[in-house]
Amino acid sequence: MSGVTRTPTHLTQGGTADAGIGASTLRPDGTLKVTGEFAYSSDLWHEDMLWGFTLRSTVAHAEIVSIDTSEALAQSGVYAVLTYDDLPTEVKNYGLEIQDTPVLAHGKVRHHGEPVALVAADHPETARRAAAKIKIEYAELPVVTDEASALAEDAPLVHEHRDDHHAGHVPHPNIVHRQPIVRGDAAAAARRADVIVSGEYVFGMQDQAFLGPESGLAVPAEDGGVDLYVATQWLHSDLRQIAPVLGLPEDKVRMTLSGVGGAFGGREDLSMQIHGCLLALRTGKPVKIVYNRFESFFGHVHRHPAKLWYEHGATKDGKLTHMKCRIVLDGGAYASASPAVVGNASSLSVGPYVVDDVDIEAIALYTNNPPCGAMRGFGAVQACFAYEAQMDKLAKKLGMDPVEFRQLNAMEQGTLLPTGQVVDSPAPVAELLRRVKAMPLPPENQWETTEGADIRALPGGLSNTTHGEDVVRGIGYAVGIKNVGFSEGFDDYSTARVRMEVVGGVPVATVHTAMAEVGQGGVTVHAQIARTELGVDQVTIHPADTRVGSAGSTSASRQTYVTGGAVKNTCEHVREQVLELGRRKFGTYHPAWATAELLLENGKVVTDGGEVLADVADVLEDQAIDLELEWRHRPTEPFDLRTGQGNGHVQYSFAAHRAVVEVDTALGLVKVVELACAQDVGKALNPLSVVGQIQGGTTQGLGVAVMEEIIVDPKTAKVRNPSFTDYLIPTILDTPTIPVDVLELADEHAPYGLRGIGEAPTLSSTPAVLAAIRNATGLELNRTPVRPEHLTGT
Repeated sequence: MSGVTRTPTHLTQGGTADAGIGASTLRPDGTLKVTGEFAYSSDLWHEDMLWGFTLRSTVAHAEIVSIDTSEALAQSGVYAVLTYDDLPTEVKNYGLEIQDTPVLAHGKVRHHGEPVALVAADHPETARRAAAKIKIEYAELPVVTDEASALAEDAPLVHEHRDDHHAGHVPHPNIVHRQPIVRGDAAAAARRADVIVSGEYVFGMQDQAFLGPESGLAVPAEDGGVDLYVATQWLHSDLRQIAPVLGLPEDKVRMTLSGVGGAFGGREDLSMQIHGCLLALRTGKPVKIVYNRFESFFGHVHRHPAKLWYEHGATKDGKLTHMKCRIVLDGGAYASASPAVVGNASSLSVGPYVVDDVDIEAIALYTNNPPCGAMRGFGAVQACFAYEAQMDKLAKKLGMDPVEFRQLNAMEQGTLLPTGQVVDSPAPVAELLRRVKAMPLPPENQWETTEGADIRALPGGLSNTTHGEDVVRGIGYAVGIKNVGFSEGFDDYSTARVRMEVVGGVPVATVHTAMAEVGQGGVTVHAQIARTELGVDQVTIHPADTRVGSAGSTSASRQTYVTGGAVKNTCEHVREQVLELGRRKFGTYHPAWATAELLLENGKVVTDGGEVLADVADVLEDQAIDLELEWRHRPTEPFDLRTGQGNGHVQYSFAAHRAVVEVDTALGLVKVVELACAQDVGKALNPLSVVGQIQGGTTQGLGVAVMEEIIVDPKTAKVRNPSFTDYLIPTILDTPTIPVDVLELADEHAPYGLRGIGEAPTLSSTPAVLAAIRNATGLELNRTPVRPEHLTGT
């Protein structure tokens, strides 16, 4: 069988001694991506491959009365049609934490767009036409769409049998997970408050909206296994879920990461992986599946929509007395990452503030809405939207400056969190607020020119809807706290294999991990780490696959910390073996081999005083050093299911934003003029990439503030806008200037002192924009995204 074309290749990076940690080295895949030469998973090709297609339910909740595939099978060019009855093993479900998601629907469907049947054909259009000929008879059932319908005494059960380990502490089978956090006496503290404010907040369903759709290629192997090339966020998690359904041992399901066109959490769950493998093993031919944009909206989880009720109290001098909150997350039809999202939402619901007395409850519901799971910010985004609105309400009621009020109550290193965990690394919340407030403001009325209004700079942009008659400016601030890494006792580790050898007389390092490069720049940072620790110029990054141990997920802002830590750790052991080899070869010629601190720099063995002892090429000669090691950060522990106490997180990151907006109050249009950010990153391993991550996260927060929302019909639970025509994301015309102030306060527990950065800017950008719109309009605005009708009352 011919080989696969356009698969990932080794990325070889040349550098210099100053291209290590702290340098803004360029991405090795950057030029390929901007010139269109980079191979994404949708570019995969095999000369004799078939095309797969997934038929999805047209209703949200129904019994499947019958499925007739005869007409589809009879169509010319069709090689296979599979339904639930064709699955090869007794393992029919999969899932990240709870295995409640069917590979193909059986007996009933639980959400709009649920996979029901698979088709493999010799052309993608043939596969689609054949799928359209599959006849399915549904008997529709009542839908569960919100908290009231989910928790009613006679509510239909989304899952009739709850046998997972989370079910024991929840009061209703339609609750996926519940996490209370109780510390102190919130009721007594409320009686001491001079001012109390409360609010109910609604956060809409956001889509990850990555530009590269779900896609992959499954190739059957001669040993009865399968080779899967796919865009994902966690190869080994996929493998753990795929192999049992196929009835294969994990070593016969070989996975290789293909080019990923964005992820943001939407690729943590499986999409086409099992479907492609099933069709390949059934037909004996390679099968490629590529979703179109419509399918992509149904093929991955979304951000949990949420309803949040908050109460805060404060003394007349501005000190917080207590906080109560209830957070209800809509998890949709299947669990996905909902338990972990609940843990984050509850444990971070206070925000980066000192509050001794709290009464918190967070739950996630099963409904017949689309499944929700991981998305950048992971539970903390929804909470930040609410608690920052509360901070503004309190400051206004107390007559205080909103930034000064936040600074007065800001946590710092040593603060005791409501979970009982001590923040044992820098927490510069007040300083970040000071910095972002001190940034120069953009000039007012930039749209005014000597010739009149420049409509391109006004709300509504080039639509020519206004000439500035009703435009007012607003400024708003927000700050957030996000955990880094997996939490609540999860064994969060990564693996790195590093090989050092001499090629053409030059020492070269090869770094091999299973880290999914989804755009975060890990392939760049890994090379920088290898250069720093091994003193080499040439570093090759091996394609990510399952031939090396797990790297965990590219999520939770963890990869630079954990897989970067694994690369650093393995490089240190490789370096020590190089030095030991040198000691054995040359130790008798110079006492420094035994007495001095030795380093590898610029291809040489040097003392810490800079004396050169040998060339690394002479030490290694024709010998290669090849090590594969696991690395773990400090352990965490589960939160108590009654009180929420526990050291649940390994690290925290902080970001603050200032938004400047202009609002056309007559038309309800908003233009975000600037979104300034200050963020502590611990150590900027690649400053250019750091700024890019902060600006990207900020833009996603802007999107959910003013435009992004998946609309689900509350009566039918059907998705109304599964396209980029109707689901809007910020374009370059919507993206404002985003000045960034990077603070580097090292976390002594982390490699190089770094702090995960990818998610924190997504938290505070949204409430900062809302605060600025409130400042401009005087409206309360407790819902996101803000729509024109919210601003005009129409």
